[in-house]
Amino acid sequence: MEVSELMTPNPERAEVNETVRQAFLKLMELDVRHLPVVDQKELVGMISDRDLREFIVPMASELESVNTADARFERSISDLMKGDVISVHPETDVTEVIELMIDQRIGAVPVVEPATGLLVGIVSYIDVIREASEFF
Repeated sequence: MEVSELMTPNPERAEVNETVRQAFLKLMELDVRHLPVVDQKELVGMISDRDLREFIVPMASELESVNTADARFERSISDLMKGDVISVHPETDVTEVIELMIDQRIGAVPVVEPATGLLVGIVSYIDVIREASEFF
């Protein structure tokens, strides 16, 4: 089975120039754990709920004014995103994606067009489990 058969096509994404606040709100509103980060539709990074939690937790333990904390949320998402993103092509075999997720300990993999690098989908561990559940 190819990734294109189970990926979520045209996934929600964050633009590289968005703020941490915007990305945080998107993750919350969409109830997702991962957002690909794009620059004019080209994949440039990933941001996860874990990245944002690691960013927020130190703030909660510090004694700062609300204004200082708020200013941190106006930072660019590019400051927090993972830039060295593992991605796959739509024709990639699903077993390869599963191996990547296990080996790299990641919960989602963006899917890009090989010739252009444009984001066309995302496959998450939920997609894989949903597909596997049909066999039981």
